[in-house]
Amino acid sequence: MDGLRHLVLDRPLAPPYPPGHLVFHLGMGCFWGAERLFWGLPGVWVTAVGYAGGHDPAPDYRKVCTGRTGHAEVVRVVFDPGVLPVEAVWRVFWEGHDPTQGMRQGNDVGSQYRSLLLVPRAWLEQARASRDRYQAALRRAGWPRPVTTEVAETGPFHFAEAMHQQYLARHPDGYCGLQGTGVGYGVE
Repeated sequence: MDGLRHLVLDRPLAPPYPPGHLVFHLGMGCFWGAERLFWGLPGVWVTAVGYAGGHDPAPDYRKVCTGRTGHAEVVRVVFDPGVLPVEAVWRVFWEGHDPTQGMRQGNDVGSQYRSLLLVPRAWLEQARASRDRYQAALRRAGWPRPVTTEVAETGPFHFAEAMHQQYLARHPDGYCGLQGTGVGYGVE
């Protein structure tokens, strides 16, 4: 993605990123809608869509859609935690999709649509705590299924093809099957 710039934020998609910024990879189903949830938040430097969490060293959209690469569609969120607190990122993540659906989001079915939270090692404990907090909120609300989100340390990230980057900025009426549970994260 060298040289490719964010269509909305007009910043380079690829590193280097500003010092002090965090990089999280969030799988919420189809990456088009997930990316749109984040690119307008104050403190977000840049977003990009790609593939992570799998074993194929050179995934592309066609291969990921077979379900044989182990990769999920994810959005890379690069943000300044001094402007956008990590708890706010957790809130958008948990409330922005249904993390109890296993290998799907709505009509999108397959391992590439699973709920996935990949963070640097230093943030793993907090990421797991955010999952547990949202599970408790769902339980209090009487939600019938448990959270199935995989929480792990960030590994290799592979940028998706240019046509997928900021797709919904170019196609505002494009498909976005993301739906949350309607249950709030519960932290201001």
